[in-house]
Amino acid sequence: MPFAIYVLGLAVFAQGTSEFMLSGLNPDIARELNISLSAAGALTSAFAAGMIVGAPLTAVLSLRWPRRRALLAFLVAFMLVHVAGAVTSSFSVLLVTRALGALANAGFLAVGLATATSMVRPDAKGRAAAVLLGGITLACVAGVPAGAALGQALGWRSAFWAVALICLPAVFAVLRSVPDTAPPTGSPDVDPADGPGGDPGGVSGGGPPGARSQLRVLRSARLLVVLLVAALVNAATFCTFTYLGPVITDVARFSEGWVPAMLALFGVGSFAGATLGGRMSDTRPMLVLIPGGIALLAGWTLFTATAGDQVAVLLLVFVQGTLSFAVGSTLIARILYAATGAPSLGGAFATAALNVGAAAGPALGGAALAAGLGYRSPLWLSALLVAAAFITAGFAGAVRRTRTPPRAQAAAPALGERPSA
Repeated sequence: MPFAIYVLGLAVFAQGTSEFMLSGLNPDIARELNISLSAAGALTSAFAAGMIVGAPLTAVLSLRWPRRRALLAFLVAFMLVHVAGAVTSSFSVLLVTRALGALANAGFLAVGLATATSMVRPDAKGRAAAVLLGGITLACVAGVPAGAALGQALGWRSAFWAVALICLPAVFAVLRSVPDTAPPTGSPDVDPADGPGGDPGGVSGGGPPGARSQLRVLRSARLLVVLLVAALVNAATFCTFTYLGPVITDVARFSEGWVPAMLALFGVGSFAGATLGGRMSDTRPMLVLIPGGIALLAGWTLFTATAGDQVAVLLLVFVQGTLSFAVGSTLIARILYAATGAPSLGGAFATAALNVGAAAGPALGGAALAAGLGYRSPLWLSALLVAAAFITAGFAGAVRRTRTPPRAQAAAPALGERPSA
């Protein structure tokens, strides 16, 4: 893997830390700014909403920019809004900085995925994407616990300063290691591959396909199914991850001191899963998606039944973290392969799908808890969401088989296969 891809992973680590660290900082923020805890929770919602809206929006806006310039603009903006958040005494300003930070994060991740996959062989997209997703999982392992500890020791503002400082070396590394590419010279609505001198990579000045041609690619029914399946699997992951603390303390009867260790254990599993998914998604994706998906569904079901057993919880926290990100990262690779005709917007829609899941899962889990269904309810909801992903994929496959002539079925790639060049 080119060194520049690991640089992008470092930046994603800083951004992932920012996205998830508020779970340990919200009480201090509420106390210092004299707001309710539920109001402080709006900071997390603002970030999720900014990620969902921001991924396709910022990707379209940056189509005419060289990728290095776009990455630097998003990363510097992300750093500056964290500086603003660290010094403000206004909740309204802090809320705006979270939304703007999410927009910058979404744009960086979308362009970063496009950049990373363009720097490797056409059959190595999954491994390149796994490096960036590895930045998110490492944020769960190290960044979020470190942010919580820093907030407890020095106040919540110190965690914002730390995120900004981590971005600083990433800015210089992107400037030095990510190749510069010329902006598109033609209309953003014209696919340069259709005319003389077209250059899908954007290196020789032709630029990537324009917004209209990329959006046409993204209207593919098969791609939309993979996006929906990815959102459902990620919703299952974050439905439980968000409310793992009460499961650990109130159901499994661990002491509160175990919560950070369990979250870190889930993060270690997710890093292992993203790494495994990245290695296998380029060559044997169905080996991850079908057996891994079945194991993921069985694991959430078993977790629901055995959440009161401490040994089972210790094992399943790690196993489910591994399976969730192995299946999730493989689905992201499938999106990138299916959207080769949309090199910029494919990564944006993959980012949006992940964040739709990351927002919907906790919302569903919270609704179940508010309805008095108990602390195990996020676990069985995670099982239902994975089952819904299987049903969606199976129904779409059945519809495709009934509507496609047998000869075309034989030629068409399946969900886990790469489209032919």
